[in-house]
Amino acid sequence: MNSPELPTLDLKHITTGITAAGLIDTAFHAYNAARLKEACQLFTTHLLREDVTIGLSLSGALTPAGLGTSCLVPLIQRNYVDWIVTTGAVLYHDLHLGLGFSFYRGSPGLDDIELRRRKLIRIYDVIIEFDAMRETDRWLRKVFEDPVFRQPLGSAELHYRLGEKIAESEKHLGLGGKTMLAAAYAAGVPIYVASPGDSSIGLVIAERALVEDTIVFDVSRDVNETAAIVNHAKRKGASAAVSIGGGAPKNFLLQTGPQLEDILGLEAMPHDYFIQFTDARPDTGGLSGATPSEAVSWGKIDPAMLPHAVTAYVDVTIALPLLAAYVLERGLEREAKRLYDRRPTMLKDLQTDFVEHEKQIGNLPPDFEPKAL
Repeated sequence: MNSPELPTLDLKHITTGITAAGLIDTAFHAYNAARLKEACQLFTTHLLREDVTIGLSLSGALTPAGLGTSCLVPLIQRNYVDWIVTTGAVLYHDLHLGLGFSFYRGSPGLDDIELRRRKLIRIYDVIIEFDAMRETDRWLRKVFEDPVFRQPLGSAELHYRLGEKIAESEKHLGLGGKTMLAAAYAAGVPIYVASPGDSSIGLVIAERALVEDTIVFDVSRDVNETAAIVNHAKRKGASAAVSIGGGAPKNFLLQTGPQLEDILGLEAMPHDYFIQFTDARPDTGGLSGATPSEAVSWGKIDPAMLPHAVTAYVDVTIALPLLAAYVLERGLEREAKRLYDRRPTMLKDLQTDFVEHEKQIGNLPPDFEPKAL
C-alpha cells in the first residue's frame, strides 16, 4: 500500500548513453547519493541565479588528481564560481601544469625509498617528478623579481598576478585551459589562501625574504575583503558557500558570517546556501565534518535557510566531477561578476557600513572620518 503523504521514488532503468546528469537524476535516490543529487539540483536551481554570489572552498590534493583542469577550469569559465578560498598547495601544483609539467599514474603500493632514489614524489597514487617542483620554484623566484611583488599584498592580488604570469606561460607553450589560476585571472575570480605560508609558494617567498625585500602578506586585507564580498552579496541578493573537502579553506569561507555579525555588528549576514562534500565525521568535533546546523550556532549559516543546505559524505574526487558534469549540463548562461575588479568598492562599502554602525552605538563620534583604504 502506498502512503499518500509521501512521494514515491521514481525508479527507472539506466539506459545506454545516459549522461552524468541523467544518471544522477535517474539513479541517485538514497543515502549519500541522494544528498549529492540534492546538492547538484540546489546548485543549478538556486545558486546559479544572477543575484547569488557563489564562494567555493577547496582543500586536498585536487590539482595533482587532475580536478583543476577537468572540473574547476570549466566551472570558472562558465562563471559558475565567483570567488575561491583554497590552499597554497592546490595552487602550487596548479602551476606545474601551466609550465608544461605532467603528473603520472602511480600506485599506493610503490616503494617510496626507490621513488626517492629516482627523484619521484608520490601523492598516494599520483607521481610527480622532483625536477618539476624544482623548476616551478625557479620560475616563482624569477616571477617574484618583478617590483610589483615587493610590497604588502593580499593573497587575492598575489594569485591574480601569478594567474597573469602562468596564463602567459600557457599561451607560450600552447597549453591553454590547463590551470585554475589562469582561468580565474581571465574571469576576474579572486582566489584567497587562508594560510599563505603553508605551501611551496610561501616557502619561496620566505627564502627571498632572507636576502631581499619581498612580499609581505596582508592577512587583515584578506579577512576584510572576503567579509566585504559577502556584505556586498547580501546587499544585492544572497550568498552561497560551497565547500569541497573542509579544512582551513572551509572556515575562511564561512567565518565571514561571524566577522560581519559578531565582530563588525552588522545584521543578517550569514550565508543563505551551503553545499558541503566531505569524508570527515561530525562526531570528532573537527570543522571538516561539522554540519550546516552546527554552523548555524556560529552564525555562519542563516537558520531560515537550512532547507537549502546539503552535506554529502563522499570522497571529493568522486563528488566534484559529478557536480561539475551536472551543472555544466543543466546550468544556464551566467554573467561574470568579476569580483576581483570590484574589491576596492566592496571594501569601501564594508568600511562605510561598519563606521556608520559604530557611530550609531556611540563607539565613534558623529564627525569621525575613517582612513583611506
